[in-house]
Amino acid sequence: MRSVLAIVAATLAFSALAQPYPSKPIKWIVPFPPGGPTDTFSRAAAQKLAELVGQSVVIENRAGAGAAIGMELLAKSPPDGYTVGLSTTGSHTINPHLYAKLAYDPVKDFAPITLAISYVNVLVVNPSLPIHTGADLIAWARANPGKATFGSAGNGSSNHLFGEVLRTLTGAPMQHVPYKGSAPALTDVIAGNLTFMFDILNASGPQIRAGRVRGIAVASAKRTPYLPEIPTLAESGIKGFEEVGSDLWFGIMAPAGTPKTIVDKLNGSLIGALRSADMRERVRAQSLDLWTSTPEEFAAVIKADLARWGKMVKASGARVD
Repeated sequence: MRSVLAIVAATLAFSALAQPYPSKPIKWIVPFPPGGPTDTFSRAAAQKLAELVGQSVVIENRAGAGAAIGMELLAKSPPDGYTVGLSTTGSHTINPHLYAKLAYDPVKDFAPITLAISYVNVLVVNPSLPIHTGADLIAWARANPGKATFGSAGNGSSNHLFGEVLRTLTGAPMQHVPYKGSAPALTDVIAGNLTFMFDILNASGPQIRAGRVRGIAVASAKRTPYLPEIPTLAESGIKGFEEVGSDLWFGIMAPAGTPKTIVDKLNGSLIGALRSADMRERVRAQSLDLWTSTPEEFAAVIKADLARWGKMVKASGARVD
């Protein structure tokens, strides 16, 4: 009897393994709250992916600790192709330098699938100030010691680190004011309670176009096509930022150990989903740029950005315990 049961169990296991992937729903972890750009993008991309693979893709938001909670969950998920997650510049190339203890290794614990999005931060100031360029900002800060303040989404966030690097490069006196999210910080720039901040373009762009804030520079190597009139920091009179500054990104990963055949299938399906006409339009509407890749190219970007952001975190002195 036992031998019969063993044969049945083995047959069922073989049958499950023989089923084409995917044969059940896929979970997509978003390490941020609902409603933000990462969540909005993930839900749209998951819907397109579901259409292509013939299985539902279910979003699970696991926010907290600068994306560390969601990434830990992804790292510890079964490497069977049925759990993927959205990673970001912050989760994989800032957090490792920022947190004294991190519950995941950004390289060893994940299987990169594809990059998905690149985006830039723009330096915005209150429009009532006589600041129209990066050089103007530095001159104003030096002429008004103790008055120049910059906001961020919190200690160790990318907009905090950009501000700290700006202060380090220029030596201008500037005071960091952390907030619980970028939105309240941007509100205080509009209200005149802060001098400036670096902010993601899809949030600050509408405020720039409405004249509520003034965009004076983008923190990237080249101008953005969404607001091409805004120069880079180098063009705006601040040199050296391009050595540590970089475009920011979203990417899609699986747990380490996921079979390469499944990673490659997900890579092809996700790229197909992201390059669809309606996804392209959704991405453009958010002032984001598509940036797809092979798994190997994604891994190389993580390696390079770990070194780049390590310099920025060290320059900022920021730590999270």
